[in-house]
Amino acid sequence: MVRRPDPRERQPALHRLAALYGVQTTYYDVYGRLQRASVESLLAVLRALGAPLQDLRDVPEALRARWEAYWRAGCEPVAVAWDGRLRGVALRLPAADSPPLACRLALEDGKTLTWSVSPGQLHAEGSAQVEGRRYALLRLRLPGRLPPGYHRLVVRAGRRRWETMLISAPRQAYLPAPEDPAARTWGVFLPLYALRTRRSWGTGDFTDLEALLEWVGDLGGGVVATLPFLAAFLDEPCEPSPYVPASRLFWNELYVDPSRSPDLSRCPQAQALLESGALRRELARLRSAPLVDYRAAIRAKRPVLEALARSVFQEPSARRDALLAFLAARPRLEDYARFRAVGERLRRPWPTWPLRLREGEVREGEYDEDARRYHIYAQWLAHEQISTLAERARRNGPGLYLDLPLGVHPDGYDSWREREAFAPGVSGGAPPDAFFTKGQDWGFPPLHPQRLRAERYRYFTAVIRHHLEHAGVLRLDHIMALHRLFWVPRGMEARQGVYVTYPAEELYAILSLESHRHRAVIVGEDLGTVPPQVRRAMHRHGVQRMYVVQYEARADAGRPLGTVTEDFLAGLNTHDMPPFAAFWQGLDIRDRQALGLTDAAAAKQERRERPRLREAITSFLRAGGWLEGRRAGPAGVLRGLLAYLAAGPARMVVLGLEDLWLEPRPQNVPGTGPERPNWRRKARYRFEEFRRMRQVTSVLRLVHRLRQARRDRGGMA
Repeated sequence: MVRRPDPRERQPALHRLAALYGVQTTYYDVYGRLQRASVESLLAVLRALGAPLQDLRDVPEALRARWEAYWRAGCEPVAVAWDGRLRGVALRLPAADSPPLACRLALEDGKTLTWSVSPGQLHAEGSAQVEGRRYALLRLRLPGRLPPGYHRLVVRAGRRRWETMLISAPRQAYLPAPEDPAARTWGVFLPLYALRTRRSWGTGDFTDLEALLEWVGDLGGGVVATLPFLAAFLDEPCEPSPYVPASRLFWNELYVDPSRSPDLSRCPQAQALLESGALRRELARLRSAPLVDYRAAIRAKRPVLEALARSVFQEPSARRDALLAFLAARPRLEDYARFRAVGERLRRPWPTWPLRLREGEVREGEYDEDARRYHIYAQWLAHEQISTLAERARRNGPGLYLDLPLGVHPDGYDSWREREAFAPGVSGGAPPDAFFTKGQDWGFPPLHPQRLRAERYRYFTAVIRHHLEHAGVLRLDHIMALHRLFWVPRGMEARQGVYVTYPAEELYAILSLESHRHRAVIVGEDLGTVPPQVRRAMHRHGVQRMYVVQYEARADAGRPLGTVTEDFLAGLNTHDMPPFAAFWQGLDIRDRQALGLTDAAAAKQERRERPRLREAITSFLRAGGWLEGRRAGPAGVLRGLLAYLAAGPARMVVLGLEDLWLEPRPQNVPGTGPERPNWRRKARYRFEEFRRMRQVTSVLRLVHRLRQARRDRGGMA
């Protein structure tokens, strides 16, 4: 009789298997306590990573298979050459075979280097016995320093062939030179959907954003930051959150301005729609509404864009030739347009489509041609309008500051077409902390670290390039995800999640290389509890950190605002925090308690602490000469804090425009849903109004003077 295995006997093997797949079996929580992953959670995450197992009985075989696959692979799919230098490429070769190695290095610029070497000439670094066969770990040295770029090394030994992508990247991401005005710049933040003008269509658009950029530039600022305006589902389903886009590879056509289209003069149908009383009445209604109505806004705009698309596609012209050239240069766009058109015809998410469509094969006739053309044309027009505003904005500094969301909609284009890049059966999330005591399940599929490497980061690189084509600054949401991400298995509670590690150095290399090619600054969102090694890596690779007053402020008379250094992007808050006025008056404490996001005891403690915090900050600002007059009301403290940041060493200071008129309402309250109008609230004042408000312009002029003085004193000193 075979004895049934005791699960406790398999756990060491399970932990070894987890290590081979980059899964952490323990982590320290926000309170410094050691948390251990359960067997069930580890098994679920390993299955999502592709481990061939169902339960503990399969662990020994899965461990054997993983170890054998590692040695049989022969080499890593990717290696990094920092500043062009690489100690060599590790090869794992059968020790018994010793044919000469034929090496071919194909550089990105088209040049090719070839050479031969025998295994005996390689530096031996170890060996292993795997399934009766001995493998040698050898180091293949490369001929000289590599130029920046993505290169391909192919090694052949007899009939066997191994290939590695070599990323040759500057060790640090791009930063403007100390003498460059962009080295000590400032800017403003406002979500694009919240930007109101007299001419808007119920939400801000790219014409409005261009006007905001020009106004800030005239005041001396170099940056305008906004939330992601990536492709979104705007009807069924309607997902307004900019952090759950339908794709990270395409733009949201809601923000296109049809009246700026060069094709309008040749399209009588679009002209008639724009001049119709029905559309004018609808736009007046949308403008006057306090919240963005995404469905109504796109329903008003889409018929005009559809008419323009039909006009361009149907009649031969230079514009049609330009559109077709744009489409030919971006083959993904045709695929994306068909995906959206199929979804609109079937009116259900892609996981429920017929099998062939679900698997990515879409044929002509399975979608509406007008819908396909609409999506192609809308992306072209979005590209043209963003390119125009970004180019003009760069005259004054970095210009456009974009935000890269961590995830994508599970029913979106990226998870359909790039499904190999995502892990199935799990969601990205976060472990329990003081704010979310049950943890967080964000609902989107996480990127699969091993498959990303296997495909040589094709998808990740495309996403970065899509943003950096226009952005002078790119902020990465949850920078810790370059190192590790909390995975929550489907059907389990968020607190049962497990951390999975990512190849951080390779991801930093791509960011660094692309940032230099596009002359763009990279910023990492590193707020909250972040392991020290993450911030060390950010510093090592020139990724700018975030300094936020609400995170750093302490009731400490000596250092109530912590320390600001030159590698910071500094501000008062973020879109996920209460505005300054609400924070200063303690309105956020009452709000979170009413929403059930904090209990009575914690709220009481915060209410007791907040006055001490206010006093410490006020005293610090007064001692430093940052406060004007005797009284220190919210407006005075706001001005003092911004002056303190502007005069400091931070590389960039970004002001929330809504803070300048002491707006108490937040744009987003994390942990809430329909009970709050998240991602929908418009700014209290129109652009034409706040650009003339003295309480706004006087602060911006003060910030500009202090930033300029800081540059004049020696920039980085």
